[in-house]
Amino acid sequence: MKLINKLFSKQKQVTVEFCQRNLDAFLKEEDFSEYKRFLNLENINYKEYECQSKCKECKHSPYAVMDGDFIAAENSGELLAKLKERAEK
Repeated sequence: MKLINKLFSKQKQVTVEFCQRNLDAFLKEEDFSEYKRFLNLENINYKEYECQSKCKECKHSPYAVMDGDFIAAENSGELLAKLKERAEK
């Protein structure tokens, strides 16, 4: 029954916000295609801001704000994995 529910249920819309400066500092070129694939999913709405005024966090690690929650990671690949996991919930 769970499989049927997954197949026919609407996916929850998710909003992901990025800081352009943080992306410039931490997003690796080899992760571009994976990020693009994730951000082009139907249920993902994303925004990129020049600055989100989270300078202390921004200097130390890649991050995103997903549905109002701050999510940080050690590297851009780990951040994407966290975003994907969170979007599936």
